[in-house]
Amino acid sequence: MRVLADDQIWEIRQAAFEVIEKSGFKCLHTGARKMLAAAGAVVTDERVKIPRYIVEACLNTVPRGWTIYDRNGRRAMEVEGRKSHFSTSTASPNTKDALTGEYHETRVQDIAIGARVADALPNIDFVMPMGSSQDVDGNVADLHEFEAVVTNTTKPMVFIGYTPTGCEYVFEMAAVVAGGTERMRERPFVMLYPEAISPFVFPREVVDRIFIAADRFMPQVPGATAQPGATAPMTLAGTVVQVTAESLIHIVLAQLRKPGCPVCMSGNVGILDMATALMAFGAPEGSLGLAAQAQVAQSFGLPTWGLAGATDAKRLDAQAGIESTFAIFSQALAGLNLIHDVGYMASGMACSCEQLVMGNEIIGMTKRFVEGITVDADTLARDVMDAVGPGGNFLAQRHTVDHLRKELWQARLFNRQPIAAWQAAGGPTMEDRVREEVRDIVDGHQPEPLDGKTLDELHRLKRDGEKEILERMEKG
Repeated sequence: MRVLADDQIWEIRQAAFEVIEKSGFKCLHTGARKMLAAAGAVVTDERVKIPRYIVEACLNTVPRGWTIYDRNGRRAMEVEGRKSHFSTSTASPNTKDALTGEYHETRVQDIAIGARVADALPNIDFVMPMGSSQDVDGNVADLHEFEAVVTNTTKPMVFIGYTPTGCEYVFEMAAVVAGGTERMRERPFVMLYPEAISPFVFPREVVDRIFIAADRFMPQVPGATAQPGATAPMTLAGTVVQVTAESLIHIVLAQLRKPGCPVCMSGNVGILDMATALMAFGAPEGSLGLAAQAQVAQSFGLPTWGLAGATDAKRLDAQAGIESTFAIFSQALAGLNLIHDVGYMASGMACSCEQLVMGNEIIGMTKRFVEGITVDADTLARDVMDAVGPGGNFLAQRHTVDHLRKELWQARLFNRQPIAAWQAAGGPTMEDRVREEVRDIVDGHQPEPLDGKTLDELHRLKRDGEKEILERMEKG
């Protein structure tokens, strides 16, 4: 799927370069301003304007993609081209309880359960902490959340560092799991998600996080959220220009710090519902803007970031299914690479394992459609049609047995029973079937455990990091 013509992509690229060079951005990091000035940027107080030749030089050093491994060092995802990978939602203050369905403040235990459910779902490719834990100090929550996720799934991770020191400790914890710093660099299983503030503000702590990931050559995903009409121009074209420009600035900061470090060309398009003043995660314009921005990033050959599988609904109803399906399907067709937030409910204010499980089913359908049709001598089936002849059937043919599992996607949750059988089973709804699936996973799925020595070291680093961060906070 393409939403922009080549000349439109060219116009957006030109506008983004001009905005960076003529309008610039606000950089609240003293060291970064000195680095940019030394490279040739125009720095006036906290305002920085970057000439196009610097941006283009940095685009020459940023990798065109990378491979992400799982916790055990096995190849998991190729982040490149138009290959789409899907992840959980993250960072919400509330959770729709996996077992009761009730809403409550997110706890570390909820994040552990979310990771365990994600570990069991075949179409969830990477994991983010499902929520922002409210039962520990927010300044050190990333340490608790990383531990909760990494001990409950082998899948790759994206994490949000709440402080620069927290980021450093999380990377140190990840190195323990990976088998050392060099091993982690060779086979990274974690990616960082630093979020600048739209429009065009890069706080000191955000830049610190950019530098921390760059210094370790760990992949990072720019994640500023541009809201048309609020923190970005009302037009989607203008919003795409802004997202492109903000991600280019992020790339420059990372590449000037460490040329060759992996960075996505990415951001979020968040649609502000002008009637409620809330973010509308189910709005079609969000996927449209992300698809357009992805085309621009693809024109540079750089990886992208999406947001799908989320809903503004408060329960697993038709709205939840419609909104999540639309976004998952459209963004996969657009070829976005890392697509997060499967599992968001209530306009991003809650993470839900129910929504995640339903999203896994939708992603399975979508991946089958995007896979397309194989056309070769075997699949054209001339000999089979000749053998069966007019009026026959293909049920007993070896060709049918050989191909049925490859050709037909197998639904786990959708009801395809006859009416009588469905009625005899009590007439279960999609919500009923999803809840049963969630309960089966929570009760029965056992993620591959880490060894005791690794767990002890994770606990030690968590304690040390917590102590150091809180002491720094007390000293101001």
